[in-house]
Amino acid sequence: MLKIRMSRPDEGDQVVAIWKSSVDATHDFLSANDRIEIEKEVVGFFSETPVWVAVNADDQALGFMFLHDGHMEALFIDAAARGLGVGKALLLHALSIYPNLTIDVNEQNQQAVGFYQHMGFQVTGHSPVDSQGRAYPLLHLSMASST
Repeated sequence: MLKIRMSRPDEGDQVVAIWKSSVDATHDFLSANDRIEIEKEVVGFFSETPVWVAVNADDQALGFMFLHDGHMEALFIDAAARGLGVGKALLLHALSIYPNLTIDVNEQNQQAVGFYQHMGFQVTGHSPVDSQGRAYPLLHLSMASST
């Protein structure tokens, strides 16, 4: 059974390890240099920033998300926990807080794009570069209206 809670200050290394595992499994489109630079940013940010974590019965973190003002800035699942409902649980938790949640996703990450569309999100826009200006196009997604 999964539980979702805020990360503890001593879990920064675990959060970064989840990010690495997830990116290694899903972001094969990143150049080696960009992967190194992004990891430096991630280590600096997620080592210190509280995030929502999904934990198993042993309180082991399996995935995390970072929410800011109704926008999901990050959702990463440990590669060993993919397909176990961790991402869905985190996303549903985010939607319980922000029903009009928005998300940006790398266009090349077709697994993530498919996941979000399966969960009811629709593409509302496109950017040719990521938030750091790198040449990784983003799709802007929002929860599909029920009207």
